[in-house]
Amino acid sequence: MLLSGLAVGAALGFAMQRGRFCVTGAFRDLWITRNTRWFTAFMVVVALQSVGVFALNGLGVIHLTTPHFAWLATIVGAFVFGFAIVLAGGCATGTFYRSGEGLVGSWIALAMYMLVAAVAKYGPLGPSTKAFRSITVPGATIHESLGISPWLLVLLLVAGVGLAVRHHLTRPKRAVATLPPERTGLAHLLFEKPWHPFATAIVIGVLAIAAWPLSWATGRHSGLGITTPSANALTWLTTGDTDLIDWGVLLIAGLLVGSFIAAKASGEFKIRVPDARTTVRSIAGGALMGLGASWAGGCTIGNAMVSTATFAYQGWVSLLFMVLGTGVATRLFITGRRRNRSTATAASPAPVPT
Repeated sequence: MLLSGLAVGAALGFAMQRGRFCVTGAFRDLWITRNTRWFTAFMVVVALQSVGVFALNGLGVIHLTTPHFAWLATIVGAFVFGFAIVLAGGCATGTFYRSGEGLVGSWIALAMYMLVAAVAKYGPLGPSTKAFRSITVPGATIHESLGISPWLLVLLLVAGVGLAVRHHLTRPKRAVATLPPERTGLAHLLFEKPWHPFATAIVIGVLAIAAWPLSWATGRHSGLGITTPSANALTWLTTGDTDLIDWGVLLIAGLLVGSFIAAKASGEFKIRVPDARTTVRSIAGGALMGLGASWAGGCTIGNAMVSTATFAYQGWVSLLFMVLGTGVATRLFITGRRRNRSTATAASPAPVPT
């Protein structure tokens, strides 16, 4: 059953690479262009997974439990993580699938993310992270606090996301010039034709649902997750402790395999070496991602995509503060820099004619 983690990871890496499913871009677009298309696609995954998870829980296939809400660590960690993904050029899964495309900057960010996550969980920073996350408040989920059925929240979530999807699907489409297809049939669909964001979201949502019973069957009582498996993988590499190799570690290994297959087969794989500035940002962004995700108890997948689906406070608060962190970093490193360049250009004197 452990190998099912590798299979799910490979399918997830394939879908994310071919669908260009970038959570960092989804959050960043909210601040730069006010475009909610990719954020809506992200929420499709959450809504679809929510239906599946509570159905599995109701059937007794899994048994959802949520610890007390570590509010302070979640707020600070999620904000740091959201800030970091702009520097790194991708969130946890983004760095994995872009690593499979050959982006050396993502290799660097991924290595730093795994290293610092291991240090913050099992190394010198482990006790401080544990103490930070021990500051909790009773009550773990929204529906438990309200004393209502989770299915009422599922219904509201599905309805809200459905309206957002309808809004984007009914907008006029822009004509985009495309080259004549070189492949036909399934090969064209899988490796050449651009995947629609919402179709990609449905594939990822189905995989996220499947992850729960498959992971559960191996004794790992969770769904998709990236941070702890990444820390476990690095710790195994340095200690040789095979007990750390679980379903989640095989999941992240599959992400690399699946994204490489997708990039290679579609002609998008290429070794690309970053410049000095991008390298420094990758190092800083990867390190801050590992620290922030450890404090917050998860990344954009474990918290913003999975815990939100179970209506855990940790998930929704993380989502909010990740978006805010992304907004601050976007202002500092993207929109603010563009504005400064525009101001400098406008203020520069016109050339003197000779």
